[in-house]
Amino acid sequence: MNLRSKRKYNEISQENKKRKVESTTASKNFISLFENLPNEIIYEIFNYLDIYDIYYGFFNLTKRFDNLYNHLNPYLRINISTMSKTKFDNYHQKIIIPNRQRISTLRLSNPFTTAIIFSPPKIISKFIQLESLNLNKIDSAYLKNVLKHLINLPQLSSLTIHLIDFIKNSNEFYLQIFRLPKLKYCKLYFQIMAHLDVSSTTTNIVSPIEHFIYEPLFPMESFENLLSFLPQLRRLSIHKIHDLHHTQTNFSHLRLKSFSNISLNLYSMNFDRLEEIIKNYFYYIEVLHITTCDDPQFLNAKRWERLIISFMPNLRVFDISHTGVADKYHDLINQFNSSFWIDKQWYFTHEHISKDNSQNGIFYSINPYRRKCYTLNWQNNEQTCLDIKENNFYSVKHVFIDVKQVSKNCSNYFTNADELTINSFENGSLISISTILNTILPLQQITKITIAHCIFPFEQFLQLLCVLPNLYQIKYYLSFFIGIDSKLITKKENFQHLSIQNNIKRLEILPEGCTIEQFQFILYLFPQLQYLHVGMGKQQIETFIPYLSPKPFPQTHPLFFLRIGQLRKKSIPHLNRLMKLNNLHDHYLIKIVYCDLYLWW
Repeated sequence: MNLRSKRKYNEISQENKKRKVESTTASKNFISLFENLPNEIIYEIFNYLDIYDIYYGFFNLTKRFDNLYNHLNPYLRINISTMSKTKFDNYHQKIIIPNRQRISTLRLSNPFTTAIIFSPPKIISKFIQLESLNLNKIDSAYLKNVLKHLINLPQLSSLTIHLIDFIKNSNEFYLQIFRLPKLKYCKLYFQIMAHLDVSSTTTNIVSPIEHFIYEPLFPMESFENLLSFLPQLRRLSIHKIHDLHHTQTNFSHLRLKSFSNISLNLYSMNFDRLEEIIKNYFYYIEVLHITTCDDPQFLNAKRWERLIISFMPNLRVFDISHTGVADKYHDLINQFNSSFWIDKQWYFTHEHISKDNSQNGIFYSINPYRRKCYTLNWQNNEQTCLDIKENNFYSVKHVFIDVKQVSKNCSNYFTNADELTINSFENGSLISISTILNTILPLQQITKITIAHCIFPFEQFLQLLCVLPNLYQIKYYLSFFIGIDSKLITKKENFQHLSIQNNIKRLEILPEGCTIEQFQFILYLFPQLQYLHVGMGKQQIETFIPYLSPKPFPQTHPLFFLRIGQLRKKSIPHLNRLMKLNNLHDHYLIKIVYCDLYLWW
């Protein structure tokens, strides 16, 4: 080493030592300053942290912090989101088990955690302070065991259930929920509709539920039975209520005095059937949200006016969205300009949808627009409509794009949107997709994106990835690798800048499968990926399982949850034998629910 190089080396060494001393001093100063904060301020800070982070960040640090931890709010809020099996085991042993009697809120979000925490199921009775329980992605077999014991929880007032399979005995399922003595809020989501064929009068069961949200398909003939169990109901939301069979129903007058808010998405139901429901059950309704299509009678202003005056005299919010033939809207919308609608300040507009050589449209309430979702349809013609009014969309969190041809001249801007779904999209212009989308919503705040039912080239997807800095979840419901040269996948250096920039934690690619090479490419492209849901065919999964067998892979990647879908029922016995042969159970927790394989490590 020459004299100049040695001098330079010494300067760098001294500078590094100085920085290290400054860093250590700064850390000590920060700790000292933090320790000087009063307990009330520290507890305020703790309110913004998960109990897991508080425990591992402050416990065993000083006696004072140990004391602060031990005297936290006696009612703990536990949110077990996506986490590795190793981290969960620590969480379970150090936090959940010692504090069962203190937990007031518990949210579980994968098919394994419920079975571990509530094992055996009767241990549920130890959660005596539990007020809110969210069982996300639970299978019906274990849910049946859990529901038996929930009745022993004296404080349980909120229950959310998201099933990953199907309900076999729907009546018993409902009754177990309606028997819960303190339940005020209930939200249900599962794959197929579940009939309610019994009523409160035949079972002598009534529920204290006040807010009920139902997301699967619900049969109209079960509507009265549902209300009979809920005499204290205030708010009801049914994502899709259907009248597929058009069966004759004998309605009875059932007027619940507290029942004031309802949201219905109608499926295969005409206005006559809705009118019957309104006349019999909606007398005390104050807020009405209706989503429907086709039957033009839904836009008969005079008929609505008579119905509201006679059977919904307390109505103060009338919110409707109707999809149908656009040409009829020009005449129908004028009917809503009478003094009845103006005095109540209920206003409406409509838009044209040019798609698949049809001229449909959407008629909806405005001033304000109240819904959290909005479907954007651009017009690809010179037609203008005087009835289209400017609107604000501050309530919209989720924007759907469903358009044949993209235009950069969109008059709507969704200031608060953080989720985007692209159902149909063709960009024939030279303008980049990111430039177009940025005129619609602020791309920097998008956290979730779904690309579904359209041909969306991989190159456009990569363009989007560059301008979505806060994106953490992608759902890709078409061929993810379409148009990509298989040789290009092996040249990872082409995607190095994207791999460094993105922060994707969750990825779903359905229905297509992926080869081992494509799987490795996914891990490279998304270096922060934790959860992967992908479809696979028989041959793909037979080559994939031996690849998984040596140990959880790769050790340097944070992926810890894999869901493989699209399995055929008849192939599952062979799949079980193959996993046993490759000793997968030695390295993973494994569960097969319906036609999906779950692995967690």
